Amino acid sequence: MEHLETLKKELAEGKAQLLDVREYNEWQQGHLKQAQLVPLSQLEGFQEPDDAEMDVKTYIHCRSGQRVQMAKPILEEMGFDEVIALSEGFTDLAAAGFEVE
Repeated sequence: MEHLETLKKELAEGKAQLLDVREYNEWQQGHLKQAQLVPLSQLEGFQEPDDAEMDVKTYIHCRSGQRVQMAKPILEEMGFDEVIALSEGFTDLAAAGFEVE
């Protein structure tokens, strides 16, 4: 899980952002402190994320790794430069030491 250490470092240095593509009700039950909520349902409606930056490396995660596969091409079509779909889900990331709220 060396790539998760890279992710932590890039987030800390402001070189990347982390988007959570789960739905709002899942977000309310717990989310990663450094993540921004951008539900897949919003992306599927081609509604661009409000606070996400398009020119920053963008990591995306969901619960199990399936929704990120659908979200990645949508974000790329919207103009996001570098989108990385994490295979680790929310629980895996929390277990790897990402702070949960």
